[in-house]
Amino acid sequence: MSTGPAAPSPAYEDLDESAQVEVLRRVAVTAAQCYGLRTARLEPVLHGFNTTFRVDTADGARLALRVNTNSVSTAEHVAAQQAWVHAIARDTDLRVPDAVAAPDGRTVVAVPCAELGRDLLCVVNTWLDGPDVGDCDPEQARELGRAMATLHEHARTFVVPEGCGFPVFDEPLFGDRNLLEGTALLDAEGREVVADAFDRTRSAFASLTVSAEAVPLHGDLHGGNLKWHEGRLAVFDFDDAGVGAPVLDLAIATFYLRGSDPTVERSLREGYTEVAALPAGTEYLEALVASRQLLLANSLLTTTTAQWRSRAVDYLGTTVERLRHWTATGRFVLDAGS
Repeated sequence: MSTGPAAPSPAYEDLDESAQVEVLRRVAVTAAQCYGLRTARLEPVLHGFNTTFRVDTADGARLALRVNTNSVSTAEHVAAQQAWVHAIARDTDLRVPDAVAAPDGRTVVAVPCAELGRDLLCVVNTWLDGPDVGDCDPEQARELGRAMATLHEHARTFVVPEGCGFPVFDEPLFGDRNLLEGTALLDAEGREVVADAFDRTRSAFASLTVSAEAVPLHGDLHGGNLKWHEGRLAVFDFDDAGVGAPVLDLAIATFYLRGSDPTVERSLREGYTEVAALPAGTEYLEALVASRQLLLANSLLTTTTAQWRSRAVDYLGTTVERLRHWTATGRFVLDAGS
């Protein structure tokens, strides 16, 4: 007796978190084979914008394998990221996850994923011990400032290898497709607030493009991309790296510190000046901090990650409140009621 055609498989973005991770585990297994790893254990450690697995090898090594799911980085971008992080590990005393090469020398491999209908870029890096920092305390913020300045100083002399390249950060969304401006998920007043914020932040980026030097930047320096182990800071996740004005890194880090004790933000700057003078363009800092809100809200409208898609509508409301406060007061805060 015929039961009819089988029901179509659900789209990846409609899968729950555990099902998405299982899809990506298969991709990670194939990627590990491309890197010549004899895998004894492979476990997910983060399923967020991208997905990272811990790989324990048969010879006792522990590595981090990242599958780029929502990232818009091209193979050339990822190769540049891996080349820079390797140079940082070689040339500085910063703790970073060094790039691991496949037997053929590649530091990025592409693995087909049928559920997403495209190849996913995968990288392997050395493992960093210690917990994620999360919310920085003053000591960690100071070390973040020092690390940021060290990255900027190194970036000024780093030569991007042939065949690699970074995106250019010359506008608020870093080149991402703009789904936020005019979205039907906002009412007319909300769209007006967002449009005004885009006008102001685009003006700040345009001014920086003319007046400030552009160097490779980490592009995502916050507590979720930092580890603290035995009193030392480590910086990881260079997936958002690009070329821009160094003050942009300072603004991005500041965004995530705005809800904390003011001494934490002050410690960030003090740490930076222990290594180098504050970067040019601090007069645009508040606009650049606000631009991070635009980028994050837009990212939620493009993500395929299940837990993030469910937050989009509420976060858009928060976005409008924060941007409204900034345009009214000139200072961006995470608690718009403060």
